[in-house]
Amino acid sequence: MSEERFGEFVLVRRHEQGHVAELVLDRPKAMNAVSTQMARSITGACTTLGEDRDVRAVVLTSTHERAFCVGADLKERNSFSDADLLRQRPVTRAAYTGVLELPVPTVAAVHGFALGGGFELALACDVIVADRTAVVGLPEVSVGVIPGGGGTQLLPRRVGAARAAELIFSARRVEAVEAGELGLVDQLVEEGRDREEALALAARIAGNSPVGLRAAKRALRLGQGLDLRAGLEVEDAAWRTTAFSGDRAEGVAAFNERRKPQWPGE
Repeated sequence: MSEERFGEFVLVRRHEQGHVAELVLDRPKAMNAVSTQMARSITGACTTLGEDRDVRAVVLTSTHERAFCVGADLKERNSFSDADLLRQRPVTRAAYTGVLELPVPTVAAVHGFALGGGFELALACDVIVADRTAVVGLPEVSVGVIPGGGGTQLLPRRVGAARAAELIFSARRVEAVEAGELGLVDQLVEEGRDREEALALAARIAGNSPVGLRAAKRALRLGQGLDLRAGLEVEDAAWRTTAFSGDRAEGVAAFNERRKPQWPGE
C-alpha cells in the first residue's frame, strides 16, 4: 500500500492489490471539520484520483474514532467577514463537487458523527456503508444557512422530496438504525467495521471492467432526473463506449474460456 498526502489534512492510500484507493479525512483534532485548507486538499486529491486510470473504486474514510466529519469549520467561519465567506464559497464547493464527480464508483465508510457538510461528503458517494455508531443529519438551518454541499439536491434523490424536507427543515440528527430504515445509508454494519466492509465492497466492485464501471456510473448519474426516453438515450451512449472496447472483448473471451478476466482498461 502506498500513501500520498494532500496538505495537512487529507491522505490518499492506494491499495496495490485490487485497484482501490482510499480518500482519507485526517484532521482528528477538529473531528474532520472542513476548513478552507482542508477543502483545497480534498479537491486536489479528487483531481489526482480522477486522472488515475489504475483506480477503479474509491473509499472515503476517516481517521477520527468518533466522527466521519462534522461539517464546516464553524470556528474558522466565526472569524470571517462577509467578503471572506464569499471568497471561500467556490473553494468549499469544489471539494464537494470533486467527490461527486469522481468518475469511478465511490463508497463512504461512516462511523460516529456525519453532520452537515460531513454527511454531504457521504451523500456525494455512490454507496454509504455505516456502522452502528453513525449519527447523520443536515442541521444547517439551525445555524442560519442551508445545506450548501449538495444536500438539498442529493438527499431528495435518495429518500424523496417530503422525507428530505422533514429532515432538512427539522435539522434533526438521525441515528444509525433509523438512518438505515430511511435509506440515508445503504449498508448498516457492526460497530467498527465500516471501513473494513466498505473496502471489501470496493474490492468487489474493482474486480469488474474499468471501462464498464466508468460508463455505468456515467449513465446512472446523467440519467437522474430525465424522463425515461431521454434516460435510455443516455444509457445507449454509455453502452456504445463499452461495446467496442477491449474490456468487452476480454470479458466475453474470459467468460467462454472460464477464466478470470485480465482487463485492458480500454
